[in-house]
Amino acid sequence: MSLPSRDSSSRKGRSIFSVIARLFAILVAFAVLAGAAGVAGWVMATADGPLAEDKVVNIEKGSTSEQIGQTLVDQGVVDSGTLATLGITVLRRFFDLEPKAGEYEFTARSSLADVLRKIKRGQIVTYKVSIPEGFTTWQVLERLKANDVLAGEIETVPAEGELLPDTYVFTRGRTRQSLIDQMKAARQELVDRLWEGRKEGLPFKSPEEAIILASIVEKETGKAEERAQVAGVFINRLKKGMRLQSDPTIIYGITQGQGKLERPIYRSDIRQRTDYNTYQIDGLPPTPIANPGRASIEAVLNPIGTDYIYFVADGSGGHAFAVTLDEHNENVKKWRSWLKDQRELREEQEAREDLRASLDSSTNAAAPLPTGNEAEPAPAATGGVTPAPSTSTEEATAEPASSFEIVQVSGRHVPIPRSKPTRQ
Repeated sequence: MSLPSRDSSSRKGRSIFSVIARLFAILVAFAVLAGAAGVAGWVMATADGPLAEDKVVNIEKGSTSEQIGQTLVDQGVVDSGTLATLGITVLRRFFDLEPKAGEYEFTARSSLADVLRKIKRGQIVTYKVSIPEGFTTWQVLERLKANDVLAGEIETVPAEGELLPDTYVFTRGRTRQSLIDQMKAARQELVDRLWEGRKEGLPFKSPEEAIILASIVEKETGKAEERAQVAGVFINRLKKGMRLQSDPTIIYGITQGQGKLERPIYRSDIRQRTDYNTYQIDGLPPTPIANPGRASIEAVLNPIGTDYIYFVADGSGGHAFAVTLDEHNENVKKWRSWLKDQRELREEQEAREDLRASLDSSTNAAAPLPTGNEAEPAPAATGGVTPAPSTSTEEATAEPASSFEIVQVSGRHVPIPRSKPTRQ
């Protein structure tokens, strides 16, 4: 048997090498083409888009990649040619896109890559609703009803004091009832936690009673640093068996928390017995008079240790506190003097405005200036907070200034300021 010649083996080797070289060249060519296509695709995907100005687009729940692509084209966010060339399915795989439903805000000239990246990250547009501390439940529900981003009806009306005032973030389509449920759960969690760490010796039998007093504290003062002191005064009065005498409770007894009392508190209001008028009832009202915030709840459950049982407005937006009636009398005099000064300043300003108006008048008729002897307004509330909170406690029996009237409350003669703002 004869063996293959050396020349034959050499030719076969060169043939195999040639085939391999050709295959390698083809693979390199394909790689170059693929790389070029990838670069071109990336350039297209990162180029400025057609959107002329910022726009919010809603991606419906359950949308497929193709449906999302069509929505983006219809809304003018991406160019149809770019999308047709690249293909949303390819881009979905490239960006590992798992579409999240919701509203997306796209900035002007956003590239397709930016758009898909935002959808992948779920950067959905969010909205906020702020519930101020001291809002009644009626006020909270009215605010939620007026919000056109929220959806659905309110199925269960919460009781007064069950909601926690705060700023709540949500997305379009969130139901009103689910947001109310969140507010209730937040308040319950807070109360449960604070109740466990409450100060010993408080005159409360339950967390519900603490919320009632917290709502009164919330309506009595607008200064955060005073809440614990105001709470301390009321707690001391409860321990001594004294009536709370809080003006906001009078207002709630009249309005039931539905809107503001668009007038001063009259003497007849103070004398009228309602379930909430703490000038006429002992202890706490039957329910809260508002939804207190965290600070007021904390103040009631951990009040400042003090002997104060009186407080009166001091003219600065805060209160002057006192242990004895004599100290309180002095504070009342200062408050009365402040009211008098404010009235004189107001009358002086009104006189100047009237004089200026008369000089500017085309008739040049002299306008009569205020004499200071005009009829007094009806007696106003002793309640209120900002800018000049009320006494909310027993007043001194000293002779009133011209801005006060003496009324008799529970056997005591109480000076009531004629005109004073109230917080409702």
